[in-house]
Amino acid sequence: MTLEDDVAGLLQKEMRRSGMSFKQAVNHFLRLGIMRSRQPSVKPFTVEPRALGLPRGLSYDNVEELIEALEGPSHK
Repeated sequence: MTLEDDVAGLLQKEMRRSGMSFKQAVNHFLRLGIMRSRQPSVKPFTVEPRALGLPRGLSYDNVEELIEALEGPSHK
């Protein structure tokens, strides 16, 4: 087996860290890679935007009234 330099470096670093032999490290990471490739891909999380609007009777025309309606009279 011939490893590319970057892979060999990562593998040697992991062998030093874990104390695994070359054979153990190669088998361990091959198993991880093969098991990972068999797992179904996870659907990315998405946010669906929706209009929230204002409560009935309120508008953006009078901001002071809007703040008082949403936060109460003690907002000042």
